[in-house]
Amino acid sequence: MEAKATVKYLRVSPQKARLVVNLIRGKSAGEALNILRFTKKRVTHHVAKVLHSAIANAEQKSDAVDVDKLVVARAYVNEAPRMKRIRPAPMGRAYRYQRRMSHITVVVEERD
Repeated sequence: MEAKATVKYLRVSPQKARLVVNLIRGKSAGEALNILRFTKKRVTHHVAKVLHSAIANAEQKSDAVDVDKLVVARAYVNEAPRMKRIRPAPMGRAYRYQRRMSHITVVVEERD
Protein backbone atom coordinates (compact mmCIF):
# COMPACT_ATOMS: atom_id res chain seq x y z
CA MET A 1 0.00 0.00 0.00
CA GLU A 2 1.38 3.38 -0.94
CA ALA A 3 0.55 6.93 0.00
CA LYS A 4 1.47 10.11 -1.82
CA ALA A 5 1.88 13.79 -0.98
CA THR A 6 2.63 16.73 -3.26
CA VAL A 7 3.53 20.37 -2.83
CA LYS A 8 2.92 22.55 -5.86
CA TYR A 9 4.22 25.93 -7.00
CA LEU A 10 7.10 25.97 -4.54
CA ARG A 11 9.37 28.98 -5.11
CA VAL A 12 12.63 27.08 -5.47
CA SER A 13 14.33 25.98 -8.65
CA PRO A 14 13.85 22.31 -9.54
CA GLN A 15 17.60 21.81 -9.91
CA LYS A 16 18.18 22.82 -6.28
CA ALA A 17 15.24 20.77 -5.01
CA ARG A 18 16.46 17.64 -6.84
CA LEU A 19 19.74 17.78 -4.92
CA VAL A 20 17.82 17.23 -1.68
CA VAL A 21 15.20 14.80 -3.01
CA ASN A 22 17.91 12.53 -4.42
CA LEU A 23 19.29 12.10 -0.89
CA ILE A 24 16.11 10.51 0.50
CA ARG A 25 14.95 8.32 -2.40
CA GLY A 26 14.89 4.64 -1.36
CA LYS A 27 15.55 5.30 2.34
CA SER A 28 13.25 4.42 5.22
CA ALA A 29 10.95 7.23 6.34
CA GLY A 30 12.71 7.73 9.68
CA GLU A 31 16.14 7.75 8.10
CA ALA A 32 14.95 10.18 5.42
CA LEU A 33 13.63 12.59 8.06
CA ASN A 34 16.97 12.37 9.87
CA ILE A 35 18.87 13.13 6.66
CA LEU A 36 16.65 16.13 6.00
CA ARG A 37 17.10 17.40 9.54
CA PHE A 38 20.89 17.67 9.10
CA THR A 39 21.09 18.81 5.47
CA LYS A 40 21.91 22.50 5.08
CA LYS A 41 19.69 23.52 2.18
CA ARG A 42 16.76 25.92 2.17
CA VAL A 43 14.40 23.45 0.53
CA THR A 44 14.86 20.68 3.14
CA HIS A 45 12.13 22.20 5.33
CA HIS A 46 9.60 21.91 2.50
CA VAL A 47 10.67 18.37 1.53
CA ALA A 48 10.38 17.27 5.18
CA LYS A 49 6.89 18.76 5.31
CA VAL A 50 5.86 16.78 2.23
CA LEU A 51 7.36 13.59 3.69
CA HIS A 52 5.45 14.11 6.96
CA SER A 53 2.29 14.59 4.92
CA ALA A 54 2.87 11.38 2.96
CA ILE A 55 3.39 9.46 6.21
CA ALA A 56 0.18 10.92 7.63
CA ASN A 57 -1.66 10.01 4.44
CA ALA A 58 -0.44 6.41 4.80
CA GLU A 59 -1.69 6.28 8.38
CA GLN A 60 -5.02 7.76 7.30
CA LYS A 61 -5.47 5.21 4.48
CA SER A 62 -5.08 2.16 6.68
CA ASP A 63 -5.02 1.51 10.41
CA ALA A 64 -2.84 -1.56 9.92
CA VAL A 65 0.12 0.38 8.51
CA ASP A 66 3.38 0.26 10.49
CA VAL A 67 5.12 3.65 10.31
CA ASP A 68 8.50 2.08 11.06
CA LYS A 69 8.29 -0.02 7.87
CA LEU A 70 7.49 2.89 5.55
CA VAL A 71 10.02 3.52 2.78
CA VAL A 72 10.34 6.45 0.36
CA ALA A 73 9.45 4.48 -2.78
CA ARG A 74 9.46 7.42 -5.19
CA ALA A 75 10.43 11.04 -4.79
CA TYR A 76 10.69 13.43 -7.69
CA VAL A 77 10.68 17.11 -8.61
CA ASN A 78 8.91 18.48 -11.66
CA GLU A 79 9.20 21.95 -13.11
CA ALA A 80 6.28 24.29 -12.48
CA PRO A 81 5.40 27.32 -14.60
CA ARG A 82 8.07 29.99 -14.62
CA MET A 83 7.46 33.59 -13.63
CA LYS A 84 8.96 35.97 -16.17
CA ARG A 85 10.40 39.14 -14.69
CA ILE A 86 12.17 42.21 -16.08
CA ARG A 87 15.23 43.93 -14.62
CA PRO A 88 16.07 47.48 -15.65
CA ALA A 89 19.25 47.74 -17.67
CA PRO A 90 21.42 50.65 -18.87
CA MET A 91 20.29 53.05 -21.61
CA GLY A 92 16.56 52.37 -21.17
CA ARG A 93 16.83 48.67 -21.90
CA ALA A 94 15.42 45.78 -19.90
CA TYR A 95 16.82 42.33 -19.18
CA ARG A 96 14.40 39.42 -18.85
CA TYR A 97 14.94 36.70 -16.29
CA GLN A 98 12.89 33.79 -15.01
CA ARG A 99 11.92 32.82 -11.50
CA ARG A 100 11.63 29.06 -11.45
CA MET A 101 9.13 27.08 -9.41
CA SER A 102 8.76 23.36 -8.77
CA HIS A 103 6.31 20.63 -7.82
CA ILE A 104 7.66 18.10 -5.30
CA THR A 105 6.05 14.65 -4.94
CA VAL A 106 6.93 12.00 -2.35
CA VAL A 107 5.44 8.47 -2.39
CA VAL A 108 5.88 6.16 0.61
CA GLU A 109 5.01 2.48 0.80
CA GLU A 110 5.23 -0.24 3.40
CA ARG A 111 8.03 -2.80 2.94
CA ASP A 112 9.48 -5.55 5.11
